[in-house]
Amino acid sequence: MSGFLPRMLQAKETEVALKKDRRPLDVLREEAAAQPVRDFASAIAGGGRIIAEIKRRSPSRGAFRQQAAPEKLAEVYAAAGAAAISVVTDETHFGTRLADVSRVRRAVNLPVLAKDFFVDPYQLVEARAAGADAVLLIVRILSDGDLSRLLACSRELGAAALVECHDATDLRRAVAAGAGIIGINNRNLDSMEVSIDTCRRLAREIPGDILRVAESGISRRETIRELTQAGMDAFLIGSALLDAPDPGLKLEELLGDDRG
Repeated sequence: MSGFLPRMLQAKETEVALKKDRRPLDVLREEAAAQPVRDFASAIAGGGRIIAEIKRRSPSRGAFRQQAAPEKLAEVYAAAGAAAISVVTDETHFGTRLADVSRVRRAVNLPVLAKDFFVDPYQLVEARAAGADAVLLIVRILSDGDLSRLLACSRELGAAALVECHDATDLRRAVAAGAGIIGINNRNLDSMEVSIDTCRRLAREIPGDILRVAESGISRRETIRELTQAGMDAFLIGSALLDAPDPGLKLEELLGDDRG
């Protein structure tokens, strides 16, 4: 790993250590147990489903056009036919935080995915306590042991895990660890470059019993049709919606005949 990722991981480890001092794990576990789980996997199955993302900025793009309150944007997404909502919870780099998961969950009835750089089970319990129904695990930043440990933790908490891969090596590791939902990220987290060919190339290598999610660089209905035919079940879309003048209208355009 080079560039952005090592800096992010170092900052995340420091952040988690500070949080553990402020909120004990046993308290978080009680809060997590009190949150009913919405079925993320069922929501995104069936083909052509969209997980609509909420964040205010990104390291590669800067600030987005849409800066509405997360709960208001979630309501727009839900009305336009989103299958689930993704909330990026790294405030330093993306401008949205864990508290926004709770706000979104109260605003809509859709499952909520918490997206962060998860490296410690504490973070998963924290996300679940905030109301997240699913979490993102990035294969590239985890050892095989840590990936298995975090998958086991997510299952224990009742949360789905979207296991993100970027290349064939990531994919093999995700399958070996027992991932039930695999995301193919078209963005290279080292160079930050985006290529839809990543999804085209790797889709056919995912076993048929695993749900498949395409991530990054998806802005056209034609791309969704093509990747659905290639076997993708769902699409995690942020920038195309957040930079649109009307994110609800853009989401309806992307869904096409699959809306509702």
